Amino acid sequence: MTTYNIEHLLAEAKAVCERRGVRMTPTRSEVFRILSGREEAIGAYDLLELLKPTVPNAKPPTIYRALDFLQEQGFVHKITSTNTYVLCTHFDHQHTAHMLICVECHGVQEVHCKGVDKAMLEQAKKHNFKLHHQTVEAHGVCSSCKQHSE
Repeated sequence: MTTYNIEHLLAEAKAVCERRGVRMTPTRSEVFRILSGREEAIGAYDLLELLKPTVPNAKPPTIYRALDFLQEQGFVHKITSTNTYVLCTHFDHQHTAHMLICVECHGVQEVHCKGVDKAMLEQAKKHNFKLHHQTVEAHGVCSSCKQHSE
């Protein structure tokens, strides 16, 4: 399992926001902190419950606005198949998201597969399709869960 220095990541994210001329509000920062402390993806309403101790008046629009902002800045990936969110720790550059999602522990690991990127771009070009972004989600069993079941 990966452990992140949450305050270091948050400081990097704030620096990115400053360079881009956007604002990392206290609520956005807290959602970022919550996500950075998790290995597994989490749904918006579960995030909302975890946010309420620090932002007591938070409502569903609060969490969705924060998540939209974090996604736009590349700090968070949405796992569409499970309607959940996971932190991206290499938000300093745009990239394709390739997610390995464990069906047992619900852990998410982001990997990079240049061959998949290239193949998708070639297919898009072949079909005269302009890609805006791509996310690949693969579901299976992680090595930790696999070891526990053997």
